[in-house]
Amino acid sequence: MAKLKMDAPELEQLTRLCVKNSTIPQNLFDDLEVYRGLRDSYGKGVRSGLTKISSVDAFKEEDGKRIPIDGVLCYRGINVEQLVQGFVEDDRYGFEETAYLLLFGKLPDARQLADFKALLIRSRVLPRNFTREVIMKAPNKDLMNSLARSVLTLGSYDDNMNDLSLENVLAQCLTLISVLPMIAVYSYHAYNHYIRGKSFYIHNPRRSYSTAENILRMLRPDKTFTKLEAQVLDLALILHMEHGGGNNSTFTTHVVTSSGTDTYSTMAAALCSLKGPKHGGANLKVMEMMEDIKHHIHDVTDEDEIAYYLGKIVRKEAFDGKGLIYGIGHAVYTLSDPRAKVFKGFVEKLAQEKGKEAEYGLYTTIERLAPGIIAGERRMYKGVSANVDFYSGFVYSMLGIPVELYTPMFAIARIVGWSAHRIEELINVDKIIRPAYVAVGTEQPYVPLSERWAGLI
Repeated sequence: MAKLKMDAPELEQLTRLCVKNSTIPQNLFDDLEVYRGLRDSYGKGVRSGLTKISSVDAFKEEDGKRIPIDGVLCYRGINVEQLVQGFVEDDRYGFEETAYLLLFGKLPDARQLADFKALLIRSRVLPRNFTREVIMKAPNKDLMNSLARSVLTLGSYDDNMNDLSLENVLAQCLTLISVLPMIAVYSYHAYNHYIRGKSFYIHNPRRSYSTAENILRMLRPDKTFTKLEAQVLDLALILHMEHGGGNNSTFTTHVVTSSGTDTYSTMAAALCSLKGPKHGGANLKVMEMMEDIKHHIHDVTDEDEIAYYLGKIVRKEAFDGKGLIYGIGHAVYTLSDPRAKVFKGFVEKLAQEKGKEAEYGLYTTIERLAPGIIAGERRMYKGVSANVDFYSGFVYSMLGIPVELYTPMFAIARIVGWSAHRIEELINVDKIIRPAYVAVGTEQPYVPLSERWAGLI
């Protein structure tokens, strides 16, 4: 594809024009009570919808004051910690069961679960030649773009693409939930072969395997994995599956659904939202930061050395100059992220299996030291703690999942939540989402073309 034919000085001049005429004085946001990020100065979100699908709590109200509490995440009213504990005690995989819960509002009995798994298996079929003609034809290092393109292309194979009946939308969502792991892994193999020059192989999913097991089977050359590896990946998928209606990609799902568009366009839009490093790409930044930390400290057990370097990161003197300890802090949670709490014990087990105890120790040290260092360097309106992304990249690395697939792994899980929210929006609201923006530009007269003079920018 040809690049935009524009000289650097010309592009620079046009960019300066954009900045000059589109910059809004920051005080106007406060003066006009417009909340940037749809959150007030205390981090409380602007109410823009109602949902039964999940709840996220980090505060309790006492005497009109908001008191921070340990974070609580519930799927359809069930505490996610209790949900995971049930799977662990029964020694079974929980992705499919959790998907049923989020989509239909209750836990299935044994027969319902078996039928639902069979339905997902029947839906796990890509159109004839789709892998060759779509996935392999235009390999891309950016797998999230590949996923979005493939999802949009799937719509062209669906004769009922624009049918918004609940039965049809549900069928479309179940199909996308079923095939997205295949699309993601196959897209990686195409990139790995055609762009990186590595060996190429495609493994079909096995009908008797769970979603987590099939991801590892399709990804690895020898198709083998340990029980613990599959269990930890299953847990990661469950914990990333849903997180309230206010996260960026789920809100995108509601907004796009409200326009009356089709399921494939909606999910592609959600994928594009999730791709951003401030959302689904956060675990990649954690991994980059951890590599930088390991490069600059001499002893991973020396807490003083670790604390000193973390301070440099917060003061924008190290790593990427953004002043962020990635994976520490969350838009909602304060004292703790329940997903990180649940995840941590399994991460430790996997680290022991992989001989990564020392690296796991570094993570736990940073998790413990970072909140105090951040608090000492800047004014905060709420506490910070490790979020689920702090550990997920480390887990994926131990599972041998390539970095290009980190965010697609998130998408494989979160498409279940997006599907539940799309269906909820269609059931309850028949009105396009159209938030208000305050116009703050100044009036200017129309000047005929013959009288205009560009002048200096």
